[in-house]
Amino acid sequence: MQIDKDRALPADEPRVSEEDVRRGQAVYTPLTLRAYDTFVLGAVSPLVWRCSRGRLLDHYRQYLTDSHLEVGVGTGYLLDHSKFPGKKPRLTLLDLNQHALDFTRRRLRRFAPRVWRENVLAPIEFDESYRSVALHYVLHCLPGTMNSKAVVFGHLKKGLAPGGVLFGATVLGKGVPHTRPAWALLALYNQRGIFHNLEDDVESLATALQHHFESYKIELVGSVALFSAHR
Repeated sequence: MQIDKDRALPADEPRVSEEDVRRGQAVYTPLTLRAYDTFVLGAVSPLVWRCSRGRLLDHYRQYLTDSHLEVGVGTGYLLDHSKFPGKKPRLTLLDLNQHALDFTRRRLRRFAPRVWRENVLAPIEFDESYRSVALHYVLHCLPGTMNSKAVVFGHLKKGLAPGGVLFGATVLGKGVPHTRPAWALLALYNQRGIFHNLEDDVESLATALQHHFESYKIELVGSVALFSAHR
């Protein structure tokens, strides 16, 4: 599914609190990270969100370049199971959670990644640019509405080289068909502050991407929106 609608972002909203940001990433501890690949990617994504690990990998591999910024690194599974197009890739890992950064740096040590601890909701000062930027399963964890989360695209676009691509995946809260387990998990995660996506839909995502990028694509797979956008 591709959406291309000429629309403006709604008026600015109040900024989210530091506590909201902290709660969204605090769930990623050394213990939960060890179970992430099996539980989230191997079970929840295919069985609840109905987007398989293989489908996520296909989308990821399509856009990965040898000059890459990984935002919201998780465990580095997608990077670990993809092949860079060049022999000497330049890889930077960006996340607010130090546990996730440490876990992924160890897993991908063969690439000697640069590690960068930053809050993607705040402005980022880039000292180099990248041809690809990945944002997988991050947006639904960020506090606020899709309108307020859209600042992320503006921040990351500054580090994107001309002709570069930003791509990712996010679980939508509305406007897509959810199973009963999906509704239950959405309610639980939003109540606990792990997710903030009950009002996220494909139209608001399209509006955010259209506001910041010259071209973009969105594909719906189950409850998940796979997206890409070019500078």
